[in-house]
Amino acid sequence: MSAAFIEAQNLVKTYQAGKKTVTALDGLSLSVPKGSVQALLGPNGAGKTTTVKVLTTLTSPDSGLARIDGIDVLEHPEQIRRMIGVSGQYAAVDENLTGFENLDMVGRLYHLSPAASKARARELIDMFDLVEAGDRVVKGFSGGMRRRIDLAGALVVNPPVLFLDEPTTGLDPRSRLALWDVIKKLVGEGTTVLLTTQYLEEADQLADNIAVIDEGKVIAQGTSDELKLLVGGQRVEITISNLNDRGAAISVLERHVNGDITFAADERTLVGPVDNAAKTLQALLKDLADAGVELNDAGMRRPTLDDVFLQLTGHAVEEVTA
Repeated sequence: MSAAFIEAQNLVKTYQAGKKTVTALDGLSLSVPKGSVQALLGPNGAGKTTTVKVLTTLTSPDSGLARIDGIDVLEHPEQIRRMIGVSGQYAAVDENLTGFENLDMVGRLYHLSPAASKARARELIDMFDLVEAGDRVVKGFSGGMRRRIDLAGALVVNPPVLFLDEPTTGLDPRSRLALWDVIKKLVGEGTTVLLTTQYLEEADQLADNIAVIDEGKVIAQGTSDELKLLVGGQRVEITISNLNDRGAAISVLERHVNGDITFAADERTLVGPVDNAAKTLQALLKDLADAGVELNDAGMRRPTLDDVFLQLTGHAVEEVTA
């Protein structure tokens, strides 16, 4: 693996919430090679955004070390700010300006000349497929268009490092896919990206390496495939027609699986790990029919990142909201 381009060592950050001390980061460490995508995967409150705030000079840790390209984030914040682009959870755009004017304004804030600032704004309007909307006031933009303008603003000075804090939150599937394409193109051109997300598919699609974060700590990390190997095996998945059959379905499924059964939010879908999914599913369907359990769906699948997170933390990514 390449030497770390983004590095965090034993970051600790606490803050006061009334009389209570909350630990946002609890010894978090990361090492991100140049030209790669590092995903921080975890629920709300896990410490993802706090990590980004430390690395982008927006907050200071109580203890620990943070560097980008060997430069200490705490000792040389001005140097760091010239190297990075940041896109937060919510589009930071001026609704009363056009898309072009927003980007031109960012360029001027970076002290680009008027000509260079306008040229870069037009270049980014083209890159993000906003030509028809570039001269319209942002107030009338869709959520996806606002996110694209916000991301474009983070790229005005073509930074070598890009921090994306839940960049596709609230977007429809089409807009999310479009933004993924933009991120993949940037990485292909050499940009190093640190991405926080609650979307398991997003981490699967974009990340070279994934750090699973819970309660301010990295509890596992590796490639998507490496993390899935942690839970191993195959899965059988059934969806019952009648919620009243849930107890009977669990009883039957327990006889066939070799680990814990997990449940979808609707409580109708049950998943269990098995050694031979095809053979097990065939026997399982017969036993469910004999027990009078009607199904809407049944099938086999490989482990997902959701399975990894459930096994590591005991809860789904979306469950923690504090």
